[in-house]
Amino acid sequence: MTDTRPLILLADDDPSIADSLAPFLDRAGFHVLTVSDGVSALEKIHSHRPALVILDVLMPRMDGREVLRRMRRENLWIPTILLTQVGESSERALALEEGADDYLNKPFDPHELLARAKAVLRRARPGERSLSTSWTLSALDLTLDRKARRASLSGVTLELTPKALAVLEYLMIHPDEAVRRERLLEAVWGWEYPTGTRTVDTRMAELRRALSDDPDQPRYIETVPAEGYRFIADVKGE
Repeated sequence: MTDTRPLILLADDDPSIADSLAPFLDRAGFHVLTVSDGVSALEKIHSHRPALVILDVLMPRMDGREVLRRMRRENLWIPTILLTQVGESSERALALEEGADDYLNKPFDPHELLARAKAVLRRARPGERSLSTSWTLSALDLTLDRKARRASLSGVTLELTPKALAVLEYLMIHPDEAVRRERLLEAVWGWEYPTGTRTVDTRMAELRRALSDDPDQPRYIETVPAEGYRFIADVKGE
């Protein structure tokens, strides 16, 4: 009988991760193929065309970043999540600029990886560039130029602090997904983030003022009680 479950390629040279994560993802409804190095990962990507690729950054023969770069150069827009051991915000920027749909710091909760995988697959547009690899993001009257690091509303440039712009970018890359404040702290501020989540709320207030977005009737960003925030407008990438 043909296995109709979505295929995930898990590439990690740590046997403890592969041996525990593969059965977990299998129980969650996925068919999982595991490899332990980057060259084998690229070969399996070519031969099996998985629905999702999970790549450890540090692997023998070819690291995960190089696998991802080669995929994107070949116009293989298979959704990809990078696993990394570096928690700096610059690491997030590099991961997204190189074409990752999301990234997760090690060690991680398998349930968090599963939630990210499902969210990435929901956003996936087969054969098309992902939002994370698009240099221009637009939603309603809002445009974000990721190269120029500039956002505009109805053609008027918004005066945003770098952190507020980074929060906006992360939310637009993950539309319709409830993003916890702690996750935004990790993604935007990295290891050096402040101890409290009030910092996120401060930047969110800045964004809402700039966007003229009413929290009670939002067009762009809604508050998810006891969770965080969600970008609710439809996002298109170019």
